[in-house]
Amino acid sequence: MTKAMRSAPLTIMAAFALLWACTGQPGKVTEQATAFSADTGAIRPVVITDTVAHDTDDPAIWINPADPAKSLIIGTDKDSDGGLYVFGLDGKIQEDKTVRNLKRPNNVDVAYGLVLGGKPVDVAVATERETNSIRVYRLPDMKEVAPGGLPVFEGDSLRAPMGVALYTRPSDHAIFAIISRKDGPSDGYLWQYRLSDNGKGQVTARLVRKFGKYSGKKEIESVAVDNELGYVYYSDEQVGVRKYYASPDSTGAELALIPAAAYTEDNEGISIYKSGDKTGYILVSDQSANQFHIYRREGARNDPHRHEAVKIVRVSTQQSDGSEVTALPLDPRFPKGLFVAMSEGKVFHYYSFADLVGEE
Repeated sequence: MTKAMRSAPLTIMAAFALLWACTGQPGKVTEQATAFSADTGAIRPVVITDTVAHDTDDPAIWINPADPAKSLIIGTDKDSDGGLYVFGLDGKIQEDKTVRNLKRPNNVDVAYGLVLGGKPVDVAVATERETNSIRVYRLPDMKEVAPGGLPVFEGDSLRAPMGVALYTRPSDHAIFAIISRKDGPSDGYLWQYRLSDNGKGQVTARLVRKFGKYSGKKEIESVAVDNELGYVYYSDEQVGVRKYYASPDSTGAELALIPAAAYTEDNEGISIYKSGDKTGYILVSDQSANQFHIYRREGARNDPHRHEAVKIVRVSTQQSDGSEVTALPLDPRFPKGLFVAMSEGKVFHYYSFADLVGEE
């Protein structure tokens, strides 16, 4: 996931927060969550989504600028007959928007304001592993704007794409897809593509950079971008979370490696919570332990690239390897924002972010 535009712009965030502070009423736990039997020591979800057909993997959040309560969750069903499922904040599948018959879609991310046909549109981009391509859909109607998909890792023998994060460059609002794969070289593991109009109102992708180290120990799936601070993070599983600059014009040197020594097995899904322009949290899934490690987004006081754990939280997901978060209070049940994580059982869990961080 998420994962480039991981939340709506921070100026919109402030307006939404004021709206809910004035009009919101205390939320109620949904019937789905009430029926869920979880570890009594774990944080419980507010909502559990409807089930998908095969195997949930990664979510993204699209913020509806006109009405945040009508925002959408887009989640992958990772199967050879899989799809992109679209859910409302109630966790119900929206069949008119859901895309089926995709060939093992792995991860998905959302970006805002890609100019197509002279107009800015929001897009969801998913990797499709068995076709070695990415698929691009307009939001909120999920109409495909790159029919048939866009090939990635062309000319390389190791092509199967897995993770995707969309980066919006602040200087010109250009949008880039940063893509990981099932296997690859020890350097230049991630490929970065600029997304733009092909002159016909459809999306094309142009390769602009190859970067990123890979340990060779397991695989790299989760990728997340911090637009405002200009960083990209990705999980080199069982080794740690690697950090680079997101702009293709930047140095290719690694900025940090958050070590995985404290993880039970795989360090997996990454999501970035933005409480301000430069503050917030980075959440990383400790997959087999059913918990998330939380780090400060801004790093240490004198070193922005030293990310020490703030806390570890136990959640009710099982084997979660994909997650996404927004700081916007989309409705009264999520006063500090929404955290979405996949779980075994073919579902996604929605958590109130306030439950995760407490008084931090």
